[in-house]
Amino acid sequence: MIKGIFETHLNVTDLQRSHRFYEQVVGLTFAYGQPERGRSFYWIGGKGKAMLGLWQKDPSEVLRQHFAFEVSLEDMKHAVDYLEGRGIKTRNFLEDDIGDLYVFGWMPAVSVYFTDPDGHSLEFISMLPDEAKPELGMVPWKKWERMHGR
Repeated sequence: MIKGIFETHLNVTDLQRSHRFYEQVVGLTFAYGQPERGRSFYWIGGKGKAMLGLWQKDPSEVLRQHFAFEVSLEDMKHAVDYLEGRGIKTRNFLEDDIGDLYVFGWMPAVSVYFTDPDGHSLEFISMLPDEAKPELGMVPWKKWERMHGR
């Protein structure tokens, strides 16, 4: 029955600040707003594909959450420059500060992490066209690409 996740919501402390971040920095398309109720909705992947709702709440009601946005492999090649060009600090899964993005061998997928204005952990992730290699654990993307002749 289930084909995917259509909608998720985040509690935020400042709806306008989050609106600017998710629309202007992340690049989501505004779908609908209820400013009188402190809510905004954004399309993910195009109208009718998936949706993110932002709900303004008291800071005590905003708990750190995590979710990942699927991006194309081509876009992943430029994701760090894209985010950092918009003033967003990026990190890899290991947070080891060496600047390499990592591949989760069991998937396999490459990702980059960043944080929204309320401290939510966000991720851009792209599945790789290769066979999974869970025995490798986490592998720097550059090494993974060399292993696959790219």
